[in-house]
Amino acid sequence: MLFSATYPYALQNYGDSYHFFKQQFFFVFAGVIVMLIVSKFDYRLLRRFMLPLLAVTLILLVVVLFYHAEVKDFKRWIKIPILHITMQPSDIAKFTIVVVLADYISKNYKRMNKMYDGFAKPLGIIAVFCGLIYLERHNSGVILVFCIGAVLMFCGGSNWKLFALGAGLLAAVVIFVIMNPDVMMQYAGKRIVAWLDKDYEPLGARWQTNNSLYAIGSGNFFGVGLGNSKQKFLYVSEPQNDFIFSIVCEELGFVGAAVIILLYALLFGRGLYIAMQSKDRFASLVVIGIVSQVAIQTIFNILVVTDTIPNTGIALPFFSAGGTSMLMLLFEMGVVLSISRTTNQRKV
Repeated sequence: MLFSATYPYALQNYGDSYHFFKQQFFFVFAGVIVMLIVSKFDYRLLRRFMLPLLAVTLILLVVVLFYHAEVKDFKRWIKIPILHITMQPSDIAKFTIVVVLADYISKNYKRMNKMYDGFAKPLGIIAVFCGLIYLERHNSGVILVFCIGAVLMFCGGSNWKLFALGAGLLAAVVIFVIMNPDVMMQYAGKRIVAWLDKDYEPLGARWQTNNSLYAIGSGNFFGVGLGNSKQKFLYVSEPQNDFIFSIVCEELGFVGAAVIILLYALLFGRGLYIAMQSKDRFASLVVIGIVSQVAIQTIFNILVVTDTIPNTGIALPFFSAGGTSMLMLLFEMGVVLSISRTTNQRKV
């Protein structure tokens, strides 16, 4: 699907129709090997190496602010000169915050209903990650990390009244920002305006979203057929990443899109089952955090390409191009498999 969605864009910009396919194939191959290896390790090693993982992640989140690939005004990618690739520290941060919060909550489970231990301290941990990612001009990363943290706090036993109050305050902030988009960074505020006003800059801020909707509408029930998309011919910009689902809908139609959504739902459901079967609270929370990350990212991506929420630049897990993302996702699946393997072992 990645090759089908990207070969015109790859040929136009890189002179090679297979550019994204070859690049992604390498990371998928490496990622599957990593997944299989990690699945054989004891997941409890995560707690032993949590502090080094946290230190490396925070260092990378700081380094990227000063040493990054020049992509517009964003500071999201660290250049690795020898390999001629880039890595995105925020992808590592999504996993790190899962491990850190799972460890904290499992150690302080009996005090999670308290204001300080169950609400203020976890929010402080989340705020550190979100603050550094915000400085990268990576609003979608901030949203994802915050949502992952909120899910873990909720499942970890944070006082539901405080949680409801926080959710209400957050909703009020979101409404305020939507009504006053100028308070956001210029590019983010412009996207909110483009979401509210469907006639706003059809050749500018609305171009990507409008063509995404054309692609989805063209797919009808069964799609135009694999490889037959018209919108991928430089109409839907960045089809290799945030908007690949629109090309999926055009080529595979409603049926194909529904099957893919069902597969994501099955993955999420299986993850929750593994989490509930685990007798280790830390392991259970790690699995919940990982599958929630995939679910939240998938939901937000689909909401963006269907113009249900403003364009926030969120990749579709396992589909969108991105080496760091693919490696981390498959690494995380290895962790889930490791937890599942130990959960299913019974004493005889």
